Parts: sequence; structure tokens; C-alpha cells
Amino acid sequence: MKFLYNLIVFKVSILLRIVALFNNKIKLFVDGRKEVFKQIEVLRNQNTIWFHAASLGEFEQARPIIEEVKNNYKNYKILVTFFSPSGYEIRKNYNLADVICYLPLDSKSNAKKFVEIVNPKIAIFVKYEFWPNFLKELKNKNSTTILISGILREKQVFFKWYGQFMRNALNSFDHFFVQDKNSKKLLESINFKNVTIAGDTRFDRVSRILTQDNSIDFINEFKENKYTIVAGSTWIQDEELIVDYINNHASKEEKFIIAPHNIKTDAILELQNSIEKATILYSKKENKELTNYQVFIIDTIGILTKIYAAADIAYVGGGLKTGLHNILEPATFGIPVVIGNKYDKFKEAVDLVAANGCISISNQKEFTEVLLKLKTDDDFRKESGAINSNYIQENLGATKKIMNYLKLKL
Repeated sequence: MKFLYNLIVFKVSILLRIVALFNNKIKLFVDGRKEVFKQIEVLRNQNTIWFHAASLGEFEQARPIIEEVKNNYKNYKILVTFFSPSGYEIRKNYNLADVICYLPLDSKSNAKKFVEIVNPKIAIFVKYEFWPNFLKELKNKNSTTILISGILREKQVFFKWYGQFMRNALNSFDHFFVQDKNSKKLLESINFKNVTIAGDTRFDRVSRILTQDNSIDFINEFKENKYTIVAGSTWIQDEELIVDYINNHASKEEKFIIAPHNIKTDAILELQNSIEKATILYSKKENKELTNYQVFIIDTIGILTKIYAAADIAYVGGGLKTGLHNILEPATFGIPVVIGNKYDKFKEAVDLVAANGCISISNQKEFTEVLLKLKTDDDFRKESGAINSNYIQENLGATKKIMNYLKLKL
């Protein structure tokens, strides 16, 4: 199995180079890895703590730990690696990390060279990142290796009869900090006892949002204190629902802010042209009377969290595809959250749908009915929002549990 895994990694590395000639995202994936070993060279012979996240969502889970480490252990360098371009491109300038780069593909030679240079005191993997060759090299170097905000599912290869190779890779972890009882139970079923149910560090992250100034002048000007719906991280499938509602059901007293996942010019213009109400783009807002517009399209990144603070309700995109985006950010503001129907892989969504703080829809009819009910039924809207904010508060504390462990290792 080890030979087959390494053969697959080798073949994938060749295939990616070919695909990169025709696909911009894969080109970023390939080109971004060309300079990795030069980037990490500054960490040689340094005290380093390495955080690895697959993408942006996992980075947000690592972030509370990074902040605590940076505040309390200033003699350590911080390395952050990403697997995907969508995470790296957005956070490549994150100021609390000393080095931010891509993780090389998990070949034996890449893993050995990478770990030899960095030689981290502690390696922290987030949620479900398991790379056998990197994990083996970390174990060889006696680096303390932990998993945080881990989620394990019965369908994963570790729990299959043919999964011995991947199960062996888990032996490199000194400790698993998982989100729920089921994950702990699954690990215990394959004889791992070094498991703590700590929860999800994102709760600690989003709760801190409430302590910052979330006011944005141009959003306040646009909103005019009117009932406002914020649709965040939307895909085409989400936008079709929203546009239909705006064109056919929205009253003049409703305002809409849409922050698409894809902010390429052609996609933004297509969205704008589909809306029959007065619409303004973030990139075109200067010297405009924002109160004259009913729809505001945010064709930039980095401000969605603060925009949620202005919402009366939020719609979070991705749930009509396969990748629901972050619902905890709007939930922390104590507002109802509407999502698509593909959310079963996201524990917080499962919990909040069951509790009626988050409302799942699967088609235009359901979407319209929910938005009309939330607009007209104040009690329903307030109760749903309160469920969400209470859920955030009830799930705080993962960061503290993990830091208590790290204090013993640093």
C-alpha cells in the first residue's frame, strides 16, 4: 500500500503539471510550490511551530491558536502552509505568520527535505489533513504533532479493512483534539486513546468578532436602517434564488447586500445585469449616493464578516453545491441564517438546523417562503437569531484546551 500511495503521488505530480497548462487554479497550485524550499530556508535552525491548513476554512480554525502562540511565545517562528490556492491566495499576507507557503505534494523526498529544513518543535494539522510521508518525517524528528478541530467519519479510509497504511500514519500524532464524541469513538475503535473532545476553535474565533468595531460607513449609508438581507459567499445556484426574490418579491423597504464567491468581472456583471432593482458595485461606489440603490454587490474580499453585522438575516452560499461556507460568522451576530440543503458534512449546520436557528432550503419556492416569513414574523426572526448566538456561546473553549496542552510542550 505504501508503494502504491507513493506511485500515485508521483503520477499526480506529473498530471498536475499538464493540467496546469489549461487551468488557472491548477497553475496556481503548481507554480506556487516551485519556490517553497527557498521560502522556508529562513526557518532553518529556528524555533518553529508549523500550522497546516487545507484551505481558508481550516485556516480560520488554526487562527485562534496562532494568535495565542504569537502573544505568549514570541521566541517561536510561525510557519503556515496551505494545500489549496483558495486558502493561500487570500491569506498569503497574514501578518502573524513568519512564513506562509504551499505544502509540497506528499512525496517521500519532499517530506524529508521540508521537515529537515523546518524541523518544527510542534506541528499542528487542522481538521482532516493527513499526509503519511510528512507525518512519518515529523515522527522521525521527534516533533510534537497534534490534530486540532478534528472531524472523523466512518467512511474514511482509516476505518476500512484496507486502511492499515493510513491507520499507521495516525501513529505520528501525539494527540487528537476532536470536535465531537463520534470522532473520539471512531479513533478509540482503532485503538487510539490520546483523544480529547475540545470542540471547534472557530467558535472562539467568531466570538471575538463581537469585541471589534464592525461598523462600515458606506454600508451604514447604504442600509439607511432598513431591513437588510446579506447573502455571503454565493455561487450561481444561490444567486439565482436571490435574484428571483429581489426581482419578484422584494419591497422597496428591503435592502440587499450580495458578496459573491466569484468576483471575476464577467461574473459580477452578469449578476448585476440580472437584477431589475437599482444596483451598485463596491468597485463603483465612490461619489455615488448609496441611498439611491437597493442592491449592493461586494466585488472585493476581506470585509464580509463586518458586513454580516449589518444584516437582519443572512443567506450563506455553497449549500446548493457541495461546500457550504462559514455560517458561524453571521450566527455570532444573533441573526437567522438560511442555507442550501447540502450541509450534512458541517456539524454546526446540522446542529443549528435541528435547533431552528439555521433554516435549510432546496428550491426557489422554499427560499421565497422562508424570506417572507422571516421578514413578516418578528418573533420567529428574533428567536432564530437568539438560538444562533446562544449556540456560539455554548461552544466556546476549544482554544483554551489546546493551549493548556501546548504549554506543556513549549
